[in-house]
Amino acid sequence: MTDARNPLPYPLPGRGRTRLARDRYAVHRPAPAGAARLGDREVRAAVVGGGIAGLTAATALAERGVAVDLLERREVLGGRVGGWPTRLADGTSVTMSRGFHAFFRQYYNLRNLLRRIDPALSMLTPLPDYPLWHSGGARDSFARVPRTPPWSVLGFTALSPTFTPSGLAGMNPRAALPLLDVRVPEVHERLDGVSAAEFLDSIGFPEPARHLAFEVFSRSFFADPRELSAAELALMFHIYFLGSAEGLLFDVPDDPFPAALWDPLAARLERLGARVRTGTTVELVRPERDGFAVVTADGRGPGAERGERYDAVVLAVDGAGLRAVVGNSPGLGGPGWRASVGRLREAPPFLVSRYWLGRHVAADRPGFLGTSGYGPLDNVSVLERWEGEAARWAARTGGSVVELHAYAVDPGADRAAVQRAALAELARVYPETAGAPVVDERHEWRQDCPLFATGTWRDRPGVRTGHPRLVLAGDLVRTTLPVALMERAATTGFEAANALLATWGVRGHPLLTVPRRGRSAPLRLLASALGG
Repeated sequence: MTDARNPLPYPLPGRGRTRLARDRYAVHRPAPAGAARLGDREVRAAVVGGGIAGLTAATALAERGVAVDLLERREVLGGRVGGWPTRLADGTSVTMSRGFHAFFRQYYNLRNLLRRIDPALSMLTPLPDYPLWHSGGARDSFARVPRTPPWSVLGFTALSPTFTPSGLAGMNPRAALPLLDVRVPEVHERLDGVSAAEFLDSIGFPEPARHLAFEVFSRSFFADPRELSAAELALMFHIYFLGSAEGLLFDVPDDPFPAALWDPLAARLERLGARVRTGTTVELVRPERDGFAVVTADGRGPGAERGERYDAVVLAVDGAGLRAVVGNSPGLGGPGWRASVGRLREAPPFLVSRYWLGRHVAADRPGFLGTSGYGPLDNVSVLERWEGEAARWAARTGGSVVELHAYAVDPGADRAAVQRAALAELARVYPETAGAPVVDERHEWRQDCPLFATGTWRDRPGVRTGHPRLVLAGDLVRTTLPVALMERAATTGFEAANALLATWGVRGHPLLTVPRRGRSAPLRLLASALGG
């Protein structure tokens, strides 16, 4: 039996329970102890930000009886995984978003958040492969690569055309030893002062392998490898490859993000008594003797400037939003913490272009493709391969819905030229799209993803702020758990809620992660023996 307010079947797999992890080495982190719920006490919390981190924190608090107000400045939820309605030139109402997101199988805490709305996760559908193409002709695939380390890396090396005998002979295996036994947080102490590009240079990977096996993943952090911390690259290699038996295949929502994920989760929050307030910008947070005053831009009438009172606050916003709130709130946090917030940086701009084409993309094309060497183009998605809304449009019109991403674009670049170049590269990748009629198109330029730059890990703010009832959550937040991207957002959302619940003596929520150190004992021994 499971609690209807917290429907996760813990502990880890047993008879009659949902299997939460394929990897038997996945680490279950039990819920912090405490009372099951708040009881008769009324405790109010403001969760600022309606992305994955904020939705997670709000859910975790509301399930324990906290009266939650979720405050999101946009009109839609989901943050960087959100979506909004738009109307095409042919009159069709569709959903636009900020682009493709892969829900990897080792995103345990994000997936457990989504289990609140569907324990079977039937809204997620698997993609059969994660293909990578280089313009020089090299092509990699993960469909046939074993999922369990160390066979995963051996299989990938054996199957990949990018690892040639001559290329392997030119490598420096000793420099690659940190990848065999990534330990968190020690990897940050060891490698944070080196850029991803410098680290890859020291190993001497064959150039095609470097582009496909590493730089594609580096750019998934929206960063140029010359700016990204080598510790983040090594951590990513651990999470997705050598530290987990979940493999590099992933699932995607079978409908646009709002319909598949966030609308049902918002409805569940409201059933738990939470208030979901979109279109609400938080201007400042003022600590008071018995809590906080949260002042929003939509406050009206006498006394509105005093704000609404809360017992606790979760700041689950992006870097610019966090800097703005903290900058407007002089009483929030100490000088050192405020300075660390002020030093947060964003990764370079990125582009998401979506085209509704009047011609089908060939049926044998993958739904998602990572690319390298095709100008600004970093990946291609053919949305009707999995998304119901796109599939219905394609079936009715005989066309295709294609999405292009360009990461880490030069801030000074001509954006219209980048859009044209990405579309031209699509025609190189999938020649049948050349000259295809464009029924409509949308282009989203954003620069709001955190930059995990060299030497910045220790300076990044963590979940705790120094005030026991003011916490942070989000993918920009430093944590000692082995998580990244969307999973870091969900995990820190749970961590933030757990920190607050502990102050009221209420039980927190369990977490599940990939191992905190290298999963394979033989590889750990090898790294120790050769690393000295």
